[in-house]
Amino acid sequence: MAVADFDYQLPESLIAQRPAPGGGSRLLVLPASGAPRHLHFAELADLLEPGDLLVYNDTRVMKARLRAVKVHDARAAVTAAGQAPATLEVLLVEQLEANTWRAMLRPARRLRRGGTLRLVPPDARGSAFEEAAAAPDAPTARVTVEPSERPSEGPSDASTGGELFRLEWDRDIVPLLDRYGSLPLPPYITRAADAEDDSAYQTIFARSPGAVAAPTAGLHFDATLLDRLELAGIERAPVTLHVGPGTFRPVTADNALEHVMHRETYQIPEATVRAIAGARDRERQVIAVGTTVVRTLEAAADAHSRLPRPGGGSTALFITPGYRFRVVDRLITNFHLPRSTLLMLVCAFAGTRRVLDAYDEAVRRRYRFFSYGDAMLLDRAARSP
Repeated sequence: MAVADFDYQLPESLIAQRPAPGGGSRLLVLPASGAPRHLHFAELADLLEPGDLLVYNDTRVMKARLRAVKVHDARAAVTAAGQAPATLEVLLVEQLEANTWRAMLRPARRLRRGGTLRLVPPDARGSAFEEAAAAPDAPTARVTVEPSERPSEGPSDASTGGELFRLEWDRDIVPLLDRYGSLPLPPYITRAADAEDDSAYQTIFARSPGAVAAPTAGLHFDATLLDRLELAGIERAPVTLHVGPGTFRPVTADNALEHVMHRETYQIPEATVRAIAGARDRERQVIAVGTTVVRTLEAAADAHSRLPRPGGGSTALFITPGYRFRVVDRLITNFHLPRSTLLMLVCAFAGTRRVLDAYDEAVRRRYRFFSYGDAMLLDRAARSP
């Protein structure tokens, strides 16, 4: 399966850097057959039937991007050359134990097991930075695993430009992320995160902290639309999948099937399984709000009942054309990067040629792409090409 078969041409000007003004996202509707329709996301309730079930991801993006200095560099907050100590960028990836995290660091040169990092606030500059770098009461972390020892299932350092380490913090770091952290925007958003992103890059469903990237299909929903969906008799139920940095990992192999998929953890409530079973009993459709929901439900699906198993787990499921979907009937999703695993999933769901033709039409009509871009509503194809 050639990765080149999932390529398309995208002008850089169509990569959305901010949400659409006034929440006015567009919606490309791709039925199982026939021509695409071009609507607005606010019209979603008119496209669903009473009793349909929306399954959404309630993960919350953490302010997981941190600044740190090596403690032995920070002891004299200013070096002999009169310059402040160099900072490292820390991206929290996964909580392993109470105060132990897997994290991606860059630059990682000369950082070894046993070293200690001290956090500095993201906006500290000049003398404020020097004071923060030397502050004895600031949170610190001890590096306990070198990158050569990282677990094989973790995302490679090539995915986000860093290397994975295990960090043991001197305290619970989660309550301190608002002070020391910033939101880790995707690499194709070519600006620093700001106050607008604090709300714009969280979905209305966000409840469970743990993600380092937003489940972006959920960004299109607001309170007004949820009210309309409820009045229309559309039900909804949550799952949790904490999106990791591996979601941006490029496919470097020429053959897609040689790609090693990243692993992410998920949780499916028993009430959500009952809601899916109820939709099946009513012969209504299960609509996944985003590719993370698809991966969660399909990874946990029972082959016979076509229902997901409740509870927690982790998945490295790589969905490509030819995959037989068991749970999801329709998919709401943003437009994805060329040659990416997410685009392959969408092609598996709705048919490669139909999806790529729809992408080409979206480019011609100047839809906005990627995390802050517009959305699609796709019907599942009868079979993958």
